[in-house]
Amino acid sequence: MIPSISVVIPAKNEQGNIGRLIKEIHQSLHAFEQVEIVITDDGSTDQTVQEAIETARECQCAVQVISHAQSCGQSTAVLTAVKHAKGDWIVTSDADGQNDPSDMPAMLEAAAKVTNPHFCIAGFRAKRQDTAWIRFQSKFANGIRDKLLGDGVPDSGCGLKVIPKQTYLQLPYFDHMHRFLPALIKRLDGEIVVHQVQHRDREVGTSNYNAWNRAWVGVVDLFGVIWLKHRAKLPVVKDVQAVTAPTGKSDDAYSNDDTI
Repeated sequence: MIPSISVVIPAKNEQGNIGRLIKEIHQSLHAFEQVEIVITDDGSTDQTVQEAIETARECQCAVQVISHAQSCGQSTAVLTAVKHAKGDWIVTSDADGQNDPSDMPAMLEAAAKVTNPHFCIAGFRAKRQDTAWIRFQSKFANGIRDKLLGDGVPDSGCGLKVIPKQTYLQLPYFDHMHRFLPALIKRLDGEIVVHQVQHRDREVGTSNYNAWNRAWVGVVDLFGVIWLKHRAKLPVVKDVQAVTAPTGKSDDAYSNDDTI
């Protein structure tokens, strides 16, 4: 059984993209009973928020928009949305429309087959609609990351992922953490499932990333995640013993009562 779902989207200056994306998500997930869309507007200077609200009213779908006073970056924007999300499962997506919402139902079905309480269904853009230079950077960076972290994910930069909310909230927070979600979830002994998804051209606007902030800035974070990985402790509980208080005892039997 698939629980309640929150589609989480970090957005900055995505006027012209966000409305179409909301409509596509609503159409793709209409068969699921409890679905909401949670958008963090990360300091936009255009009409992203207004377009999102107007589209939600037009589609009659549940949408929350949380606005940051100033831009804080994608990882912080995602975490803000996750904290406000009402769903048990989080579906992450980029706001630029390059992720195809029609992939979400199959990813949710894949998640329903996982028995581990901690998991990540990670999208894999096998046929990326990017320049040859961007594809080269991504392939190079993903190869290094997988070699050092061993997360088994060929495309950690894909925005489409399915993660339990309670799992996400247990992850250590740091800027750029969204690039390392599978590795951080494996640190919790979670299960990672790679799911091939589609990739589309951006129709409106320009990317907020370039060669510097897409690849090389993550080097410091990479070594930080390696540090976290090697210091993770996963205790195995051997036994639990408990003594029950006698019937009639007050619930606050262990508190001190100094009342005279």
